[in-house]
Amino acid sequence: MRLPPPDHVLSPHTGLTRAHWEAAADALLAAVEPYATADRALYHLPGDRESWSGRLSDGLEGYARTLLLAAFRRDETALERYADGLAAGVRGAWPRIEDRGQPLVEAASIALALRLTRPQLWDRLDDGVRQRAADWLGDALTAEPWPCNWELFPVTVGGFLRTVDRTSDAARKAIDRGLERVERWYVGDGWYTDGAGRAFDHYNGWAMHLYPVLHAWLDDDPRLLELYGGRLARHLTDYARLFGGDGAPMRQGRSLTYRFATTAPLWLGALTGHTPLSPGETRRLASGALRYFLRRGAVDERGLLTLGWHGPDPDVLQGYSGPASPYWASKGFLGLLLPPEHEVWTAREEPAPVERADAVTPLSAPNWLVQSTRSDGLVRLHNHGSEDVRYDPYYTRLAYSTATAPTAGPSAPYDNSVVVGGDPRRTGIEPLGVGDGWAASRHTAGCGARVTSVVLARGAVEVRAHLVTGAEPGTPVRVTGWATAEEDGVRAELVPVAGLDDSLTGVTGDVASLFVVLARLTGEPDPVPLEDSVSVRTTDAADGILHVRFGEGPEVRVAVSPDAVRVTGAAGTDGPPASGT
Repeated sequence: MRLPPPDHVLSPHTGLTRAHWEAAADALLAAVEPYATADRALYHLPGDRESWSGRLSDGLEGYARTLLLAAFRRDETALERYADGLAAGVRGAWPRIEDRGQPLVEAASIALALRLTRPQLWDRLDDGVRQRAADWLGDALTAEPWPCNWELFPVTVGGFLRTVDRTSDAARKAIDRGLERVERWYVGDGWYTDGAGRAFDHYNGWAMHLYPVLHAWLDDDPRLLELYGGRLARHLTDYARLFGGDGAPMRQGRSLTYRFATTAPLWLGALTGHTPLSPGETRRLASGALRYFLRRGAVDERGLLTLGWHGPDPDVLQGYSGPASPYWASKGFLGLLLPPEHEVWTAREEPAPVERADAVTPLSAPNWLVQSTRSDGLVRLHNHGSEDVRYDPYYTRLAYSTATAPTAGPSAPYDNSVVVGGDPRRTGIEPLGVGDGWAASRHTAGCGARVTSVVLARGAVEVRAHLVTGAEPGTPVRVTGWATAEEDGVRAELVPVAGLDDSLTGVTGDVASLFVVLARLTGEPDPVPLEDSVSVRTTDAADGILHVRFGEGPEVRVAVSPDAVRVTGAAGTDGPPASGT
């Protein structure tokens, strides 16, 4: 992909400006055009992969997701081509929108694009095409979505149809129904779960916030915009911490092949005026993510987005991932709706949170602990509250980072896990609280055991303690840490402290058994030895008591029981024990 020369005056961190974003959008749009059908209603991208929805739906996905990119780019030449495809699609080329079918997802992208480009596209269509398009989209208003972020697709379709005076009553009902259902999943502090349970990941930004905030903004509804925009602003305070110094987003959660769609909520905050981030910080984070992926093989020699994270990678795909699925990355170009003179484009880039100082930040809603280090730009996420067993390993590990990928399989044992009786499963995760430098949870492990876990972190150093109960005496327990590859440019350490031998394996006792390790993931070439960075004493290991001191800091006392974790002695952590429900 050919981009303009970098501008390190305006953008000292990434070198990217609006011109680079425009050039990237233009290149992506040009690359997909040869794969459109003759009537331009479907885009069949090359490759032998087909999603579980089938080839026809995959072709619609190619049309809808690249149309969204053309809409953000406001490319009138491209929009003319998509107008031809729309006319053919609603004449019968597209599959119908039905309950819990993939076309419902793509209808939302089409409706949003039509709403954003109404003068350039919709208003230029003849009446017959507009009516057929409204009829096709109208099925989205009554189609039953999956009970997750899909609830917002009828909202988006309804918002558009109401603005063009089509099926207004049905549109209003769909909008109200979808927003009411999603409200059940708001848990506070700017965080939603993606449906019932505790599924926290990037969908918070590129779906759960994106559609309601855009709906309120496009509707010019001050009440809704204050509600949803306020939540977005609060979310961005946490979200900005989840990007590495190299621009990498946190590698956790499903649909990772959408890549720089992770930038959508950053732009959304600037677009609607609901963000705690400065213009220079917003662009630095967003441009950093775009540059990160473009430099690492996200686009192939044909200019197409590949199915993967860096380059092609089947391990990050789901059954719904089709050839054009990566083009939900189009959401990352939302910032092009901001005019060139907007301060988010004209301000000088400012450092990202990871570049300003080391930090260990508790996020109470998802029960995460975010650990970042300025020297190497790494961000680590300690997961003590998010779970979606349908998409293991991307939800159930104890930790994730911006520089490593979760592993599984005979040749690559589960990373960041407590393996009881040879079984690495982690289900029924219950948050036990977060505080100043710590996070805790309990879960069900192999052999029916229950594991209560706590992590304490400072700088790049971690202390992890796991209390195992409910297993037969003598059951083997193995603790694993970070999985790194040579190309990651980072290294991992894991040192046993209590209950484990040098191979990081131990066995359970009669009632409760405590296993403690020191861990570190670092990009520093010559860090202080791990054992010199933190001291741990287990004065009463059988009862789950340990004392931790990082460097010359205060001693922290940790009490781990099957039902609760209590951390005292560090600033802000004194108080009653955290306990599960």
